[in-house]
Amino acid sequence: MTPGVGLRSAVSDLSEPIAAVLKRPGLWLTALYQARVLAAPGWWRRRPFLPLPDPAYLRFRVLTAQGGDGTAPMSGDDVISYLQWCRASRG
Repeated sequence: MTPGVGLRSAVSDLSEPIAAVLKRPGLWLTALYQARVLAAPGWWRRRPFLPLPDPAYLRFRVLTAQGGDGTAPMSGDDVISYLQWCRASRG
């Protein structure tokens, strides 16, 4: 594996969702909370060194949301809808 390829791929896949969240300060705390809750155990030991969900969980979530084979990148709108749902469900 080429060093840094995982990081470039992760950042590329997350650029649209991150930009969408950055435009909505009201969702920042919810996004941070969800990142902490969903981060794969021991994320700091594996490349990319980001608190990302387990790839199998993420694939399942994308599959149930969008269909297909679960490999489509998340859109900013999907992430915003998810975070709004999380915020509303927590009360």
